[in-house]
Amino acid sequence: MSAIGARPNDHVVRSQFVPGLDDQSRDWELVLRESHHRMKNTLTLLGASVRRDFTRAGRGDMSLAVDRLERRIVAFGRLYQLLSDHDDLPVVSTAAFFESLCEAISEAVLEPAGIRCEAAIESGSLPAAQRHRLALMLTELVTNAAKHAFPSKNGALIRIGLARRGGAWLCTVADNGIGATGPLQGTGSRILEGLARSIHARLQGEAGEGGTRVTIVMPIAAA
Repeated sequence: MSAIGARPNDHVVRSQFVPGLDDQSRDWELVLRESHHRMKNTLTLLGASVRRDFTRAGRGDMSLAVDRLERRIVAFGRLYQLLSDHDDLPVVSTAAFFESLCEAISEAVLEPAGIRCEAAIESGSLPAAQRHRLALMLTELVTNAAKHAFPSKNGALIRIGLARRGGAWLCTVADNGIGATGPLQGTGSRILEGLARSIHARLQGEAGEGGTRVTIVMPIAAA
C-alpha cells in the first residue's frame, strides 16, 4: 500500500507493548464497551444519512431514498455480524476475513459519505482472539477518520493495509484528510488502548498535510 506523505507526530497516538489483560471479566467488559460505543456511532451515522437522503428527496420520488436506507441497514448488519461472530476454528484466514470486513465498512460507512476505500490485505492466519480485537480496532479507526478527517469530501480516500513484517502484523489506516493536530481523545481512544493491551499490541501515529496514518503493531502469536 502506497504511503501517504506525513510528518511524524508522536502526539497522535502513544502506546507500548504491555502485558495483556489477565482478568477475563475485565477483558469481556472492554469488548462490551467497544460494542456499545460502536452501536452509538453507527446510529449517529445512520441518522445523519437518513436526514440527508430524505431531505434531498423532498417531495419527489421517495423510493430511492428508502432503497438506499435499506441497503445501508443491511450493510451495517453484515458489518456487525463480522465483528460479533466468534469462529470455532482456532485460527482465521486474514485475507478472507479482513477483505470481507473492509467491504462491509466501505458499504456501510464510507460510500454513503462519499469516501473511497482502498484495501491491501496480505494472506496469512491469525488466532481468533487477535482477529476479533484487531477487527474492532480497525473499524474504530476507519469510522473515526470518516467522521473527522474530511470537512470537504472531494477526493476523500481511506487506505487500509494488513501486512506481516518480521515478527509482527502491521495494520494501517491512512487518510488523505486534514491531518490530526492532537492526540486521539475520548471513549474511542481509551477503548483502542485497552484493546491494544489485550493483544500485546501498540499504536503508532503520524500526521501532516497529507493526512493521518495510524498503525497497529501486533506481535505474531507463538504457534
